[in-house]
Amino acid sequence: MKIQDIIWNLKKFDWWIILTSFLLSLVGLMVIYSTSLYKGDFLNLKKQILFLVVGLILMFLFSFFDWRILRNDPFLILILYFISLFLLTGLFIFAPETRGVKGWYKMGLFSFDPIEFAKLVLIILLAKYFSTRHVEMYRFWHIVLSGIYIILPSVLIFFQPNLGSILVILSLWLGILIASGIKLKHFLILSLIFIILFLISWTTVLKDYQKQRILSFLQPHLVDPLTIGWSQNQAKIAIGSGGLLGKGFTKGSQTQYGFLPEPHTDFTFAVIAEEFGLIGVGFLLLLFLFLLWRIFKISFVAKNNFPRLFAVGFAISIFSQIFIHIGMNLGLLPIIGIPLPFVSYGGSNLIFLFVGIGLLQSIRIF
Repeated sequence: MKIQDIIWNLKKFDWWIILTSFLLSLVGLMVIYSTSLYKGDFLNLKKQILFLVVGLILMFLFSFFDWRILRNDPFLILILYFISLFLLTGLFIFAPETRGVKGWYKMGLFSFDPIEFAKLVLIILLAKYFSTRHVEMYRFWHIVLSGIYIILPSVLIFFQPNLGSILVILSLWLGILIASGIKLKHFLILSLIFIILFLISWTTVLKDYQKQRILSFLQPHLVDPLTIGWSQNQAKIAIGSGGLLGKGFTKGSQTQYGFLPEPHTDFTFAVIAEEFGLIGVGFLLLLFLFLLWRIFKISFVAKNNFPRLFAVGFAISIFSQIFIHIGMNLGLLPIIGIPLPFVSYGGSNLIFLFVGIGLLQSIRIF
């Protein structure tokens, strides 16, 4: 590609998406710095800066990757899908157990979470599948077959166990189904199936600590605040104490005195609310809303169904993570370990988010 072509393509970028995602990442670096003060260990901050640099580089590289290759080559998508299944399966053999979960490959100081790769692959696969079958959405078989694509990685993720990521994947699937034009009666049938599966899982599959987390959400008055309810109570205290303007950067007592568990991952929102108050939370939500609007805008002007559904799926994936993370912090949802996109610490999540943004830029260019 010639220099003139690169410059011309750069002009086609949606720079607002890039700027917004970068600003959210900077907010994340501030949170990680603040949460690192308590222990005086800034290794996570250094690694997150490295992840951000790698993510930005990959974003620009994928921006110049022709997305039409994915649309026109279903075998490439299937190869990526089976690679994701292979990586998820390998966790049970090669991944160390961390807090009862086998969810990351350890590579020295770094970890790799294949779920983030799998989510991006599923967005591509579902976009391809429904882009060629949207006129046949009246056939329930197509919904069932797409569900099989979803069930296989979901089962592997369930036994890690990682219920939060399963909810994100299911939200992604349902969102693309709705965007593809699913019938109301089919949607109601799926809802009934989910309820039955949940009831079966409750009695046969879910472990005691997973049930306790759900019960702590449904019946908080019956939960011991010093055990299973501790994390969520501390998050509520942090959020409530922030007030309008917050206690100030690095001044949050729940964060700095170690009362708030996992503040750099599961409870990032609580840290922001405590230190920057309602004003800071409002600014954060405006950034997210603006980012989602720009992504949906790409779907509105897409030339065909594949890029439209990819943009919709990518936006739904981000939105579901935002919704679940904030819901956990506010006590509206059980604690299921979902990071706040771009903001929470985590290299795999951050890098693959930027890869997805790169593919969105490719849609604008080609």
